[in-house]
Amino acid sequence: MNDFTTLTDRLEKLAAHLVTGTVLLFLATGTAAYGDFDDPFDRAGLDSQQQRGAYLTRAGNCMGCHTARGGQPFAGGRRLTTAFGVFVTPNITPDEETGIGNWTEADFWQALHEGKSPDGQLLYPAFPYTEYTKVTRQDANAIFAYLQSLPVIRQTNPPHAIRFPYNFRPLLHIWRALYFTPGEYVPDSSKTTQWNRGAYLVQGLGHCNACHTNRSLLGGADNELAGGQIMGMNWYAPSLTSHLEAGSSDWTIDEIVALLSIGITDRAVASGPMATIIRQSLQHLSKEDLRAMAEYLQSISDSKSDYAAASAAPAPISAYSSLMHGEQLYQTHCQDCHGVSGEGVPGIYPPLAGNRGVVMTSPLNTIRSILEGGYPATTKGNPRPYGMPPFQQILHDYEIANLVSYIRNAWGNSADRVTVYDVEQSRRIGVE
Repeated sequence: MNDFTTLTDRLEKLAAHLVTGTVLLFLATGTAAYGDFDDPFDRAGLDSQQQRGAYLTRAGNCMGCHTARGGQPFAGGRRLTTAFGVFVTPNITPDEETGIGNWTEADFWQALHEGKSPDGQLLYPAFPYTEYTKVTRQDANAIFAYLQSLPVIRQTNPPHAIRFPYNFRPLLHIWRALYFTPGEYVPDSSKTTQWNRGAYLVQGLGHCNACHTNRSLLGGADNELAGGQIMGMNWYAPSLTSHLEAGSSDWTIDEIVALLSIGITDRAVASGPMATIIRQSLQHLSKEDLRAMAEYLQSISDSKSDYAAASAAPAPISAYSSLMHGEQLYQTHCQDCHGVSGEGVPGIYPPLAGNRGVVMTSPLNTIRSILEGGYPATTKGNPRPYGMPPFQQILHDYEIANLVSYIRNAWGNSADRVTVYDVEQSRRIGVE
């Protein structure tokens, strides 16, 4: 009887997983779909400059921000919720009334390079001109030429809804004085051509710093590429310089390229917003550009030898019961895919033992993955990725806290325990 009851419980949970997994797949598909339209990156009929611009536009993932869910590509309307209020992305199709049809090359360059609209109005740095300023004039002109070749879409988007006092635009003069220095990327003569190309893409067009950097109360970057919570999103973009997070000094160039272009390797899986970036943008870059980015990223990372053996303080005796509960939850919900010892399945289910993403100081991404589930990036190299169902309707917050605490301290892992408060905070979703 007990065996039958256990089997029934497991079947009910499996059914719940299948239902929620199907819902998640539907939502993910809806998020990725932008209405019924032809591929905006189809280069047939474009001249050479426009073709180059199409490539650069995809490298900068411009469509990702300037397209609302279910909307027309590049017509704007996506709402970005931040601590300063809601920003609504503009229409950048060549419509003369609601888009940038009346802009000139100089106007577009001014927006990217100086963060100013054609009439000289200062733009909010939710548009990452702090990084785009490094884009060359030649590349900016190519991007503009491509955007001007797009179908005209007349779409008036609502205004920003920014909180006081941030809606007082003159304050942007102070912000810019503190945090913005315009200027194209200047190659480092001591480095190779490939390294400089990678630095240009990471620092400029790829605007990696926009996510992978901690922000001050005023939204300024504190330490470039050193990791931080993504503004307006409950995900943590790990440090690209620290070996304890996503630093890649001990990775090969081929391994870094594989993660950037496929989204999953034997050592790591890109999830959350990064999976979207890989799907929409990075997988479409040339092998030469991917290798250039990999060389640069490898060079800015510290090494394992730069750290003394680091480990979290042993859990107090009072914590053992919660860790034992977490172990039971792991055996019930996670073990079938991630293994008895957290070893995972290479190329399918990521390992949890020795996983840097699991033991980072911030447990945010692990919590979000359990809450929301999800899939690695759908790419040409991994067209049918294995997914993980969401557990936010199955597990209570205290159960998720115990489960994550166990994962962070099992199989040789060592990290601080997670609290119910951490899980409650992680449930807040800040972007549409």
